[in-house]
Amino acid sequence: MKHVRAAAVQFHHVPGDKQTNLARLGEFARAAAAHAVDLLVFPEMCITGYWHVRKLSRQAIAELAEPVPGGPAARELLALADRTGMTIGAGLIEAGADGQFYNTYVAAMPDGRMARHRKLHCFISPHMASGDSYTVFDAPQGCRIGILVCYDNNLGENVRITALKGAEILFAPHQTGGCRTPSPRCMGAIDPALWHQRAERPEPLRAEFLGPKGREWLMHWLPARAHDNGLFLVYSNGVGLDDDEVRTGNAMILDPYGDILAETDAVDEDTVAADLDPGLRRMCTGARWIKTRRPELYAPLTTPTGTEEDTRTVRFAGLDEPPIDSAPTV
Repeated sequence: MKHVRAAAVQFHHVPGDKQTNLARLGEFARAAAAHAVDLLVFPEMCITGYWHVRKLSRQAIAELAEPVPGGPAARELLALADRTGMTIGAGLIEAGADGQFYNTYVAAMPDGRMARHRKLHCFISPHMASGDSYTVFDAPQGCRIGILVCYDNNLGENVRITALKGAEILFAPHQTGGCRTPSPRCMGAIDPALWHQRAERPEPLRAEFLGPKGREWLMHWLPARAHDNGLFLVYSNGVGLDDDEVRTGNAMILDPYGDILAETDAVDEDTVAADLDPGLRRMCTGARWIKTRRPELYAPLTTPTGTEEDTRTVRFAGLDEPPIDSAPTV
């Protein structure tokens, strides 16, 4: 791994307005390039919008979706990567060649290549499928990058496998915080009025962003993903009103010990950047632990217990299901 500079954006997308969102991504990219950023990470589905998709019909999703890498958004990201010299990650809805729709995250590289990760635990809509493979690639900046999207990062197995595939840096794009959840001690809804009043009264919203609905929840587990696997972790998230929930931002970059290199407490859009020193990975705790694994003992990890449930069932347990106007296809 070479020394690189990474940046994470907390971004407020416009639901369903790909052109406006892409234009804003371009503005952030140009600003990041002016500060010598090499790797720029935007949130999950920031091009298409996210939470409103749970209410869309299959036809409406089809109208938002596009192929990867041949679609217009992918091509625009590749052109932006070429102009800025950065590797740029952003999320959208992919129309797969198999007829399925995917929550997909792409990394556009300045040499014309594009990596694609289909979210492994997609629950936003029954009209969208989950991916079935891990994504690790060599970036032209001289580093090996893995991608896991939002819920994918919650399961330690996914991050460990990504590390075993050689990832040195993890792109971790999200749309989270402020989520309604059946867990009594995990996140919870934020009053949308606080978002609308942020200019006049920022502190009540900042308290929510930094409290158990946002940063405090992340600190229970996010540093462990970086530490236990010896990875730099670039966490990008939506911010602000996302349909009827308020995303908490909290963009941050963590080192392989799980320590925070850069973060923001902004209550609006923002970018954080940090230099990633490859020397920190040499003999770091997680890298040493991986070397002492005993894979012959781990067969139970791949043996079903009989208690497994679909991500969507677990995610919406005890909550009102979003309205769906046609039968699920996946």
